[in-house]
Amino acid sequence: MKRRLLFIPVIAALAFVFSSCSKSKPETPSNCVANTTGIPTSSEIASLQNYLTSHSITATQHSGGFFYIVVVQGTGSTPNQNSFVTFKYIGKLENGNIFDQNQSGYTSQLSQLILGFQRGLPIIQKGGFIKLFLPPSLGYGCSQAGSIPPGSNLIFDVELTNVQ
Repeated sequence: MKRRLLFIPVIAALAFVFSSCSKSKPETPSNCVANTTGIPTSSEIASLQNYLTSHSITATQHSGGFFYIVVVQGTGSTPNQNSFVTFKYIGKLENGNIFDQNQSGYTSQLSQLILGFQRGLPIIQKGGFIKLFLPPSLGYGCSQAGSIPPGSNLIFDVELTNVQ
């Protein structure tokens, strides 16, 4: 009888240990509203405007719902959705933390990139440099993406080195 009584707490303890080891899915922040329309919400745009204002940054608002600064326009070809683009970039969060970068050049078809790049890169030409301020719906939305927290505004410095 003692063995049976001892067996129950051991099973319960093992169940607790194994359940606490499983990875939990990161929760969506309460301020992030899933938006797969490709049209940023007014609150996303307001959040970007607040960031820009608080950092004394003057940027142009694009009709596609993001902000940008053209540093160098470039003189070569302008990309379209079917173009293969090569670019160097640094991606940062609003707190300045770099979450990704590639200074050797990354190549992809423009239509395969996040919406913010699909809309932002055609503003410049080959040889151009642009700073993009993207709301979550034009980046990674309410999903965790590597070290990018759900619902994050993203800041990219992008140099367009080639358009094919």
